[in-house]
Amino acid sequence: MTATTTEILPPRLHHAAAPGATVWLTGLSGAGKSTIATALARILDNGRPVEVLDGDELRENLSPGLGFSRADRDAHVTRVGYLARTLARHGVLAIVPVIAPYRSTREAVRTAHERAGVPYVEIHVSTPVSECARRDVKGLYARQAAGEIAHLTGVDDPYEDPSAPDLRLDTSGTDLAADVEAVLTLLHEKGLR
Repeated sequence: MTATTTEILPPRLHHAAAPGATVWLTGLSGAGKSTIATALARILDNGRPVEVLDGDELRENLSPGLGFSRADRDAHVTRVGYLARTLARHGVLAIVPVIAPYRSTREAVRTAHERAGVPYVEIHVSTPVSECARRDVKGLYARQAAGEIAHLTGVDDPYEDPSAPDLRLDTSGTDLAADVEAVLTLLHEKGLR
């Protein structure tokens, strides 16, 4: 007896209430992007496919040969945008905490999503550089101040604030629960939760 394809393959899991989408969190190193993304994923990962596309991990695995010139940063952001769009097109909620310093590249990622009919939400984690440097989660600000590294976004390399993000969060004056709740509210309003 031969098995049919439906007997061999498990059913595809789809979250009937919400489509796939990309939730892009942009901001400086130490702003709180990854912290928000991780907390958000924990809440939303209840039968719905959710993937956090962490900028540092993707740089190491998706863009290992790229440096930090504008062209390399743009290439990396474009690759991450493509990956997020592909996942979202297949029903995954892709949560993307990536610095993505240049406005035009972020807008190109949004446009590519729109052309593909894939929902895209941009959240600017607008925590000031002074607070990011105080936190200095990765030690980057101290290393830059000591002259060990150059081209640190927001310090000696540019960061262009989004002109019209879907949501702007300054994590220096709020707690994580409030920031996550603001994102959840936005997703609900857009029919993505």
